[in-house]
Amino acid sequence: MEKLIIFSAPSGSGKTTVVKHLLSVMESTLAFSVSATTRSPRPGELNGREYHFLQLEDFRQKIKDGEFLEHEEVYAGILYGTLWSEVRKIWSEGKAVVFDVDVKGGLNLKRQFGDQALAVFLRPPSVDVLMERLTKRSTEVEHQLKERIAKANYELSFESQYDTVIVNDKLEETFVNCEKLVSDFLSES
Repeated sequence: MEKLIIFSAPSGSGKTTVVKHLLSVMESTLAFSVSATTRSPRPGELNGREYHFLQLEDFRQKIKDGEFLEHEEVYAGILYGTLWSEVRKIWSEGKAVVFDVDVKGGLNLKRQFGDQALAVFLRPPSVDVLMERLTKRSTEVEHQLKERIAKANYELSFESQYDTVIVNDKLEETFVNCEKLVSDFLSES
């Protein structure tokens, strides 16, 4: 069966770190779905590796052409989405698709794929810890940081709609818990 593993979390909760870890230890069974976005690349990000960086007009055209499995305006004027071509390529390699997506995108994928998908909500131990992580990351200016924290509070309200919630308090424990969760899901027929 073609399977999907969805990781969603407020920004700064560690989902990208967890997904990268899973991909490194389960590379024969998992592959990452590179999302498309209209935001600008951050330092060190490459087109096609972290994201497919698209102009807003190109993104909107792909929506019209039905090229997206799901898409969402995550922040004002900044769109993210999953291209069907990415998913089909991974399935053709006999692997499960791993997503690192926003909360709404994750729920859209879960609704579309039901039991084919495992939806994992990764939450920080507290909003204070989340604020600390975002501040240390310092990729945002002050007003963006406030916007992300407000959005995080909103996103936390969706966790009950996910198949499972993992609190990312101690990273090594989170890795172990996620490895077991994903392995168990992939071994189900």
